[in-house]
Amino acid sequence: MTPGMTINLDGKIYRVESSVKVTVAKGTPFIKTKLRNLVDDSMIEKNFKPDQMVQEVSLIERSLEFLYPEGKEYLFLDVGDLEQILVPSNVLSDKVHYLKEGIQVKAMFYGDSIFGVELPQFLEIMVVKTENATPGATSKKAVLETGAKINVPLFIESGDVIKVDTQASEYIQRV
Repeated sequence: MTPGMTINLDGKIYRVESSVKVTVAKGTPFIKTKLRNLVDDSMIEKNFKPDQMVQEVSLIERSLEFLYPEGKEYLFLDVGDLEQILVPSNVLSDKVHYLKEGIQVKAMFYGDSIFGVELPQFLEIMVVKTENATPGATSKKAVLETGAKINVPLFIESGDVIKVDTQASEYIQRV
């Protein structure tokens, strides 16, 4: 079992984050792994016997373009075959705060089920509201057109378009 590998374990899809072979003085060796659930992003630790069979799965990456929210799900257009796909909010988790019409994401599929969405690392998003800065502060809170709330420098105002690092939820620069 190697890091980066994707496996099916009890009907759930996991990515192997780390694996270490452990040998003990008395007893059989085993492989200690850390696995990331690709649906809810949780981590588990699991031990495997060296000869234990695991089902490796291949995820298919597809490009999707965000259209709009629909109830508790989000409608995307598959750029490859122009099929519309509803993505549940639990798959997107906090990434929903950076979705705006036209943004393209990478989606990981196993069969017809979607297991993960990856945003572009940097997006240009308009600031719709800023809070008043407290005296002596070097930054202030801003609300973006997508609903995300991040800290920005004091000179950023409503209507400014800024570049945001979506992975760190941080301001990069004014555009």
